[in-house]
Amino acid sequence: MADLLFNVRNSFYLGAYNTVINEAADLDNLSDVETIERDCYVYRSYIALGSFDEDVLATLADWLADSACNRNTTVLLVAGMIHAHEGNYPEALKCCHGSTSLELQALCVQVYLKMDRADKAELVVKAMSSVDDDATLTQLATAWVGQALGGAKVQEAAYVYQELGEKYNYTASLYNGRAVCYMKMGRWEDADHDLQEAFNKDAKDPDTLSNLITVGLHLAKNVARYQTQLKMVAPNHPNVKRLEAADEAFARAAASIA
Repeated sequence: MADLLFNVRNSFYLGAYNTVINEAADLDNLSDVETIERDCYVYRSYIALGSFDEDVLATLADWLADSACNRNTTVLLVAGMIHAHEGNYPEALKCCHGSTSLELQALCVQVYLKMDRADKAELVVKAMSSVDDDATLTQLATAWVGQALGGAKVQEAAYVYQELGEKYNYTASLYNGRAVCYMKMGRWEDADHDLQEAFNKDAKDPDTLSNLITVGLHLAKNVARYQTQLKMVAPNHPNVKRLEAADEAFARAAASIA
């Protein structure tokens, strides 16, 4: 039986959010369950693009307290993503614990990597591989862990991003992934090339702008343009906070000797 939502689902995993929205609009003759799943990916794509106006934190506790909701994979996934975004990693892991859903397992990998526990993340990837080794999420999770482990694994991760890009078309997310691999390998010019391609795909993507700043500094380029753009699109980005802290420290130092 054909999987009518495969392209929508896969495009979301690869970060092609506009493609998700466009392709979902053309889908009809779906079952009730498929319609709900389609709509979930559409709404998540809008959120990923920054097009939302809702206070999900206010309702999160209610969702997880409701026995009709707290076993739903989508509810657990959204809750886990919110907790991870807020830095509440133990609660994020609770949402993922024991699930056979590749999406929840992939989120678990991301959380472990944020906790600098690449060893735990690697175990989750092995579990994902036992379910579906060829799945896009399994391949992406393998690349994330490879980047964290370093060494020869970084080159292998770069190949994963390349293979996915050639198979499904490159997205800003895939270009950023391979660019990070290139940075870890000291291939700054190659990283810059991929990031310029990512910038052409999405000039407002915070990861692209942040990585362009990092690569630009290593290549002795003027990165003021990207710094300004990053402050505009993601004022709370860690790189913005570091830049502001550095500016404040410089101002204090200058004032002390004036």
